[in-house]
Amino acid sequence: MQPLTSPRGLEVAFHELEFRPDRDEWIIGRQGTDEIIALPAIGMDAVRLLSAGKTVEETRSSLRASTGRDVDVRAFVERLASAGLVASIGERRFPVAPAAVSLPRVRTHHVRWLMNPVLHAVLLLIPVTALAVAVTRPGTFPSWDSFLWTEYGTFTVLVQCAIGWCLIALHEAAHLLTARAAGVRGRIRLGTRLQFLVAQTEVSGIWLKGRRERLTVYLSGIVLDAVIWGGCLLARAWGADWVLLPVIVVTLFLALANQCLVFMRTDLYFVVQDLTGCRNLFTDTTRYLRHVAARPFGRRAPHPLRSLPSRERRFVKAYAVAVVVGSVACLAIGLQVVTEVTWRLLHRSLVHLTDGSDWWGRLDAVVTVLILVGLHGLWMRLWWKRHGERVRRTTRSALKWRSRY
Repeated sequence: MQPLTSPRGLEVAFHELEFRPDRDEWIIGRQGTDEIIALPAIGMDAVRLLSAGKTVEETRSSLRASTGRDVDVRAFVERLASAGLVASIGERRFPVAPAAVSLPRVRTHHVRWLMNPVLHAVLLLIPVTALAVAVTRPGTFPSWDSFLWTEYGTFTVLVQCAIGWCLIALHEAAHLLTARAAGVRGRIRLGTRLQFLVAQTEVSGIWLKGRRERLTVYLSGIVLDAVIWGGCLLARAWGADWVLLPVIVVTLFLALANQCLVFMRTDLYFVVQDLTGCRNLFTDTTRYLRHVAARPFGRRAPHPLRSLPSRERRFVKAYAVAVVVGSVACLAIGLQVVTEVTWRLLHRSLVHLTDGSDWWGRLDAVVTVLILVGLHGLWMRLWWKRHGERVRRTTRSALKWRSRY
């Protein structure tokens, strides 16, 4: 479509849009962008009329005749343009830069089989069978000592980091490929959750798909983790004694347990958000907690949840309690790990560097220090990239408030 300014009025062209009904509204957006919005029924009617070739003025008249409401269609279109959904308004063009995509050569038809429910049922049999076998055969579950499989600290840390990141890569690839099977582009990037350094797969376009597709994408990483975990347990039960099998089992057990921390935006968080019907559970909770925290300082602001349905408000308030309790507990455990493990390991390495240890001990100490400093430095960089501007705004606001008093 190549719309120009018409003698009849201003014509509008949209990018390739997708939409689906959601309660009494419509979810609308386009693949390749993070902007997914909700429109009331009258807004969806306006989009349909404009897409059919009606001008802004004709659309306004049609809506007035059918609903009795006078809608400012021009302002509505401008808002859609700011969300990246409009290709042109008259002669004005809104080009969109191509979004970053991981594994761009993988097409939907290459991985469509990943959405087969029969495949899902077969995959789930593996961890269920493994769990049943492990319960009946004592000794199948490895102990925590499995992490200390060699006396050389550096080699242990490096191999466990390699195993951990390989498993994380497979986990995120499961999200990416199942999303691609549903026709959704996505990309994998590094990020942070509280004190954790994590990999994340951005697939915002999955919001435009049906619930089955959404839940499949959300749960695909957990299912793959469970399949690998179950396969390793079965291998141990059948006599395999590869030294790294217990390390993989324990690492995946921790990863699966970590997914239950829904107060962070884990995979199960998105399942909870979808099943409760909350569209922005974490964002709404954050706004609510900031509102509550600002009350003691006498700041008066509209309640951030007043526009939400009562059912959604209840979920947000319950989730806010989980966020506060879970975050405090997680940070406390993280502080304990830093003081009792990380710092002690760092201190021991520094002692080896200065007490005249042999060359292997000094090399082991240097590599250990570099790994610890590198991982924490990467976490700090990613955290600041995400939260730095908010920290600066908060600091400026605090300084202004302090100067008043």
